[in-house]
Amino acid sequence: MIVVAGTATIKPRDYEEAVAQAQRMIAASEAETGCLSYRIYVHPTDRHTFFIFEEWETEEALYLHFQTEHMKVFSDYLARVLEGGMNIKRYEVKAVAPL
Repeated sequence: MIVVAGTATIKPRDYEEAVAQAQRMIAASEAETGCLSYRIYVHPTDRHTFFIFEEWETEEALYLHFQTEHMKVFSDYLARVLEGGMNIKRYEVKAVAPL
């Protein structure tokens, strides 16, 4: 499994539209083959910082996700509304078990 996780901070004036864009991105991404989950959460003490958490079955599924039109639209949107860069990392998970 591949996990993508990190943060992105949105300019305050763009918060409402960013939430709507995130909702569309989540729905489109979760409909993709190989997407186990795609979540974007608002930080509880800084609503302009979003936490991104994605789970993908394979590296290929993630690669195909990056080729989709909704990913291109979302990336273009983020380039306009981010305050600073994003801190996103990719993890390759060998095993998963309940805590």
